[in-house]
Amino acid sequence: MGEHLLEIENLHVQYNTDEAVVNALNGLTLTLDKGESLGVVGETGAGKSTMALSILKLLPAKVGEITKGSITYDGTDIIAADNHTMRGIRGARIAMIFQDPMTSLDPIMTVGDQIYEVLELHFPQMNQAEKNQRVDEILELVGIQKSRRNEYPHKFSGGMKQRIGIAMALVAEPELLLADEPTTALDVTIQAQILHLMRELQKKYNTAMILITHDLGVVAEFCENVVVVYAGEVIEQGSVEEVFTREKNHPYTEGLFNSIPDLTTDVDRLIPIPGFMTDPTNLPKGCKFASRCSYCTDICRTEAPPMFAEGTHSIKCFLFQQKGGE
Repeated sequence: MGEHLLEIENLHVQYNTDEAVVNALNGLTLTLDKGESLGVVGETGAGKSTMALSILKLLPAKVGEITKGSITYDGTDIIAADNHTMRGIRGARIAMIFQDPMTSLDPIMTVGDQIYEVLELHFPQMNQAEKNQRVDEILELVGIQKSRRNEYPHKFSGGMKQRIGIAMALVAEPELLLADEPTTALDVTIQAQILHLMRELQKKYNTAMILITHDLGVVAEFCENVVVVYAGEVIEQGSVEEVFTREKNHPYTEGLFNSIPDLTTDVDRLIPIPGFMTDPTNLPKGCKFASRCSYCTDICRTEAPPMFAEGTHSIKCFLFQQKGGE
């Protein structure tokens, strides 16, 4: 492992609405090294996208609020950083591929102009010819003919829009790429092409990446390490090999694996995780997964488990403490 590029420590984020306070992140902690690819998995509503928006300080104004914890990026305190500092970081040093390619592009700007704008903001020392050449290069790199740079987003398919989003994110060669479910809206064939493209570009630029997804198969194919998030907490983390061998897993991670079709096993139906995601407006006192867990004991309902570790594999569960002692 190399030097930590990103450190998130005990991060708490809430959304203040007229109806209630939504506790989106509840002590989330993780680190990312330079050049590392990290998969972040969990159900919808687990807090994955909120984490990414917090890193870039893009939480909705007057609604989203970081109430506790720290985010440090390459020595910079993100939470304390002013708008001028963040403008220098966003796009140039940390870039984001958003979940929906249909809405992440400006419909009244050509795709070439949208990529050019990134260079204009962050590379004032480049002349116009150099910027135009760079736009052409990045379009060709993501598989789009440079002759199409003057076309508008509506003329491109969903997969090609996502390629343009990737081009915008990578044109400044950022050190960290946040990919928020970049293939969710795409069919399986295009999904494979986009993931292959992202892997090749990551290797080319040695970019660290956080891949946010609910697809464990994508993580197994693409990432070195993985964290599993539930109700705004990291409840399991380790290398892909450690987590995917399934020798020891958090009950929630076990449930995610059981929800995946297994081509080697003949079963009538998949085994879903019972119940619903914990209500973020009314968090329980003990383990947040207790109400859905078949291994739940009395201590789980009254005490929040600490993170138990074996080497680089960690699980936030009292059951793992017992297994670790065997």
